[in-house]
Amino acid sequence: MATSAEWFTRAKESLAGGVNSPVRCWRGVGGDPLFFFRGEGPYLYSVEGKRYTDYVGSWGPLILGHGHPEVVEAVCRAASDSTSFGACCPAEVELAEEVKGVFPSMELLRFVSSGTEAVMTALRVARGFTGRDLVVKFEGCYHGHSDSMLVNAGSGALTLGNPDSGGVPASVASATVVVPFNDGEKVAEAFRLFSGRIAAVIVEPWAGNMGLVPPCEGFLPFLREITEKHGALLVFDEVITGFRVSEGGAQQRAGIVPDLTCLGKIIGGGLPVGAVGGRREVMEVLAPLGPVYQAGTLSGNPLAMASGLATLGALKREGVYERLEETAVQLADGLKDAASHAGVPLSVSRFGSVLGLFFAPRLPRNLGEVKGTDGAKYPPFFHGMEERGQYFAPSPFEAAFVSLAHGREVVEETLAAAREVFTSL
Repeated sequence: MATSAEWFTRAKESLAGGVNSPVRCWRGVGGDPLFFFRGEGPYLYSVEGKRYTDYVGSWGPLILGHGHPEVVEAVCRAASDSTSFGACCPAEVELAEEVKGVFPSMELLRFVSSGTEAVMTALRVARGFTGRDLVVKFEGCYHGHSDSMLVNAGSGALTLGNPDSGGVPASVASATVVVPFNDGEKVAEAFRLFSGRIAAVIVEPWAGNMGLVPPCEGFLPFLREITEKHGALLVFDEVITGFRVSEGGAQQRAGIVPDLTCLGKIIGGGLPVGAVGGRREVMEVLAPLGPVYQAGTLSGNPLAMASGLATLGALKREGVYERLEETAVQLADGLKDAASHAGVPLSVSRFGSVLGLFFAPRLPRNLGEVKGTDGAKYPPFFHGMEERGQYFAPSPFEAAFVSLAHGREVVEETLAAAREVFTSL
């Protein structure tokens, strides 16, 4: 079989940049990407035949590990009936009922094919329900690549957003107000400046796309309070945290009831899926009940629904989240100890089975502080771990994930490698 380098050279002739998602090109760490052909349990296997302990897990959804037999069986069984109906099927009803059972805030749902689509739909619903145009988002929180979410904060004082990507019209970006994460004063300022114009505030309860930054005490309750006060909707993007940090997500652990919730990743067990759901009166603005249009031929795809049902069924078993928590604690504490013994400043953020690594003496609170950490240490850490068969995200500020397949011995092998790498740093 050809090497990863040979596959990447070939890929660049047919795929833009040689990849189908930018982070896969390893620009954040340098070098050429690995190509994988197989996964089993906690492991990935590269085309060179090398085995890697995987802490990316397809960016979170493989909470049971790779190739879980119950998921594989469910998908194969569904595929034998059809790979796609483009019509209603029983599995989409069953999966919606499973999600509702642990996310009571989601009284009505709509399945889509990705987290990006879920967010895009949620914001359209919020605007349609409130009759307002503006949305508040936070610096460093990633909500997919829809146009209105690819914005930055502009310069100077609080402003409407500016495009953060080519191809995004300024008029679209200007419908988004960007404020620093964990800054309640800036949120309040936004509501004062744009009084009566804000449809929603969207937030990752724990900011998982700038290295997993936790909310400060009282921040999420404040968002719930100020949105209710001003007649705006609170949207939780739980694409990462949903079913990851507990069965009922971050909102269950925080005791916050958002108006709309976006899910993805895990509810498809690794297959393409997303969902948006919320209060019945809000969701009823969606067609065919209301005037807000959304559609998708592959929404509720039977393979994704079967995979999701098998995954969520396994997560309902006794002791599952306790095991995930124990494994994540072992990894987090072990990495901190290894770094400390080597004299390397490292802070580890952990929420359930999700971890964020920061080369800094304390955890950052927002994107500005994340940028102030020693990100230059991450590439040699990444490559040192990769050389020792440990696969972390090829980007300094992406989260790490453990699965039920990561037993204590597997994690201890990772920590032994980390001790060597931190010493070399």
